[in-house]
Amino acid sequence: MKARLLLIACVLAVAASAGAQDMPAPELVHGKALPERNLPDGTVTVRVAREAIGNWLPGQTVQVRVDGRAVTARTDDQGRAQFSTLPRDADLRAEATVEGEALISDPFRVPSSGGLRVILIAGIAQAAERRKAAAAAEQSAPPVKGVVSLGGNTRIIAEFENDVLFMFYQLDIVNTARAPVDIGGPFELKLPQRAAGASLMEGAPKTASIDGRNLEVQGPFAPGTTTVNVQFQLKYSGPEVTIEQQFPVAVQQLPFFIERLGNLTVTSPQMRPDGERAGANGTPFAALTSSSLPAGSTVSLELSNLPAASRLAGYVAVGLALALIGLGVWLSLAARRTDLRATLVSRRDALLSKLEELELKRRNGKMADERYLTRRQRLISELEDVYHEIDLAGGRSQGGDEGVAA
Repeated sequence: MKARLLLIACVLAVAASAGAQDMPAPELVHGKALPERNLPDGTVTVRVAREAIGNWLPGQTVQVRVDGRAVTARTDDQGRAQFSTLPRDADLRAEATVEGEALISDPFRVPSSGGLRVILIAGIAQAAERRKAAAAAEQSAPPVKGVVSLGGNTRIIAEFENDVLFMFYQLDIVNTARAPVDIGGPFELKLPQRAAGASLMEGAPKTASIDGRNLEVQGPFAPGTTTVNVQFQLKYSGPEVTIEQQFPVAVQQLPFFIERLGNLTVTSPQMRPDGERAGANGTPFAALTSSSLPAGSTVSLELSNLPAASRLAGYVAVGLALALIGLGVWLSLAARRTDLRATLVSRRDALLSKLEELELKRRNGKMADERYLTRRQRLISELEDVYHEIDLAGGRSQGGDEGVAA
């Protein structure tokens, strides 16, 4: 499947998980000014934390610099400092110092309506180093026997392109242990019937492979999440099709999104309707969601009113293609015959010129009779062969050449 599906997957992932995700990574929000409509107009709040959102630091001095001067406030019990009289026509920066570490925000301007929230986080680099060291230690630990599951970001997306149904699987294989897990063999998943052209998408781990409809991911599985993205075409021939997918391990939650095209409907005994989501360019997608599923569960999806193209149109297209191929072959052969006949006519004319020259030499007494008869017989024999080949290449030339050599 396609780069466009990745974009759709990102959009749908955000829509599906809004409000249910963990706090964003500290490095993504540190120093950023985020609009907040619930704040009074012109208000800016600056919160100071250590290493993670939620670990707020009270009693910290915060400065907002304005044209070389500083407006100062201190954080409350929730690590929040509030500023209400900042100018609206200047570039501002929020600053704080925590245990010798200088924290500086990106430049911002006070909005004309609503306010801004800024978060300054200390110790981001040190926390990242600790996490990296802990992850390395977990990776190097010997594997243990255990199980994996498909995490909450696992999802299935279906999209149409020219009446062809493409499907995208994002499979998040989750190991919650602190050491690599050996599940007793590879993770194996068989794609649905009618799946064709399956392939791994960019970013798939080297341990993953796909052969026809069979996906394998070799273990052991590292702590955390191993993400495998698969794309394929699902073939169908009528307005209805049933998709059945069995999962070899437990599934925490499974969202399914399909492009809403025409009167298409989708139902599933294992899933409940979950409204609509917006994909790329605002394309509407119908959403279904399942609760947790035990290992070995099969999810069935019944699609109706599919945009099936008429088979007659396909047959007509194939017939026209074959007719065009036949016409091309015929024209090619005709061109070859034309070229061959032109060559033969040129050879004939040359032989006739030689025969005429021979006759002149004999009449002028410049050639003996014996030599004349021998050469004349040879030229006539060659002319007969050329005329025969001209007949085979497309008939005699108009105007009549029969009897010229005789």
